[in-house]
Amino acid sequence: MPESSPVSPLAPLSGQVMIEMEAVHKWYGTFHVLKDINLTVQKGERIVICGPSGSGKSTTIRCINRLEEYQRGRIVVDGHELSNDVKQIEQIRREVGMVFQHFNLFPHLTVFENVAFGPRLQGVRGADLQERVLEALRMVKLEDYSARRPGQLSGGQQQRVAIARAVVNRPLVLLLDEPLSALDYKLRKAMQIELKQLQRRLGITFIFVTHDQEEALSMSDRVAVMNAGRIEQLGTPRQIYEAPENLFVARFVGEINTLFGRVVAVDPPYYDICVHERIARLKSKLVFASGDRVNILIRPEDLRIWREHEGSDEERATLFPAAVEDVVYKGSTVDLIIRLDNGDRLSTTQFFNEDDQAIVNLDFQPGERVFVDWVHDWEVILPHED
Repeated sequence: MPESSPVSPLAPLSGQVMIEMEAVHKWYGTFHVLKDINLTVQKGERIVICGPSGSGKSTTIRCINRLEEYQRGRIVVDGHELSNDVKQIEQIRREVGMVFQHFNLFPHLTVFENVAFGPRLQGVRGADLQERVLEALRMVKLEDYSARRPGQLSGGQQQRVAIARAVVNRPLVLLLDEPLSALDYKLRKAMQIELKQLQRRLGITFIFVTHDQEEALSMSDRVAVMNAGRIEQLGTPRQIYEAPENLFVARFVGEINTLFGRVVAVDPPYYDICVHERIARLKSKLVFASGDRVNILIRPEDLRIWREHEGSDEERATLFPAAVEDVVYKGSTVDLIIRLDNGDRLSTTQFFNEDDQAIVNLDFQPGERVFVDWVHDWEVILPHED
């Protein structure tokens, strides 16, 4: 395992930066779990870290509140660099609250006493303690449940107690480690809304860890996508979804189709790309050379399906012939699994409005012959990866 390297002093950052991680590395024995993590979080910002299991999400936030030590790099919280000083670690843990996946409530204590546990350790007593605990319970709408024990609460109510216990100490930062993963779908959606509203009221900086891509997009100001100990991409939800920087991010965040092509003519930013014996003129910010192999990434909602009788012969000559494999009706959308004649399998989402008399009939049948195209300029073109 690499030896710990001394961390040089760092002057306080600007008043807008709450957390800065610079070139942070972490090993568990010989396993390199965090690799050169660089992340700056603004005051009051909502950052979501997402990625598959084992990507380093939880370890990243555990390093911020010093539940884990890191071997290289530096972490700055509110202008103060973390060190191994015991007093500073205790101070950081007061200023950086944490909500875990498992609520870890004391089953023998009431809701009030669970929330009061932290302030009592800090020496808060009497009327001040009463006021602070009830204020935290009001924030999570549980002031009427203060005398109950955790076993008498629903999963969502227990989660609120865990959040109240974290915010009662009035932290500068709240770290949430997959806090909603144990809840059912409807309760999870409701808690997402409540957490966003709570964060806006308190103005606390949130760093939220999840493996759920939809949750990452809906809960964040910015998303950090992690893989194998690295941040693959950091950006707004729209940037992550619409402009993934590599194939991993594209495939991890939302569903996406991949077509393989080869550049046959170059006129930057436009490229003629041969895809299954058809030429598509596409635009890209990246630079390619003639002969380069590329991946063309298309979201399901951007694919368009044409029936055999639709369009002219000239139009159909530019489309991809295919057959419908499966049809999934979802109310406002119909999801189709399409098999191109060359064997590629694509997923498409077709939207419809029953009040629109001009809408194309979406009553597709398995086995039906169709043609496939997509909304050009909405695709993402990346260098070829398998």
